[in-house]
Amino acid sequence: MGQIAVIGAADATPEEYDMGQEVGRLVAKNHETLVCGGLYGVMEAACKGAKENNGLTLGIVPDTGNGNQYLDIVIRTGLGHARNVLVAQSADAVIAIGGSYGTLSEIAIALKMKQPVFGLKSWDIREVVQCATPEEAVFMAVRAAHQSPLYRIPRAGQGSP
Repeated sequence: MGQIAVIGAADATPEEYDMGQEVGRLVAKNHETLVCGGLYGVMEAACKGAKENNGLTLGIVPDTGNGNQYLDIVIRTGLGHARNVLVAQSADAVIAIGGSYGTLSEIAIALKMKQPVFGLKSWDIREVVQCATPEEAVFMAVRAAHQSPLYRIPRAGQGSP
């Protein structure tokens, strides 16, 4: 199973929220684990979409709270924005949806670690592969995750890639 990080602003626009929800649905449909910062906006939307397809969601939250209601696993860090490193480090591939400076920091960390990053109306950076639709972003992220040296082959009964 791959770990796809979905990153974006906690104060998402309606369009970003909808894209996040669709990305989450598609990540779950591909039997990948959705990793995020665990809060609201794009993160919540992605988790909500993943849960609609019985996906597994993991949130690395900046404080000691429980994050959004769609998280299966909550990692309470108490690290504030420093948890962005953990989100990027935990991914086999990253999908950025919109976003502000927190998203930019996660993109920079992922790129520094040679993680592939796919953008949906996000930061226009040379190394970020811009995608036109959630379907394209998830397809490319799943393909990249399967090529990651850290990709885990699912055990029997855990779904297939």
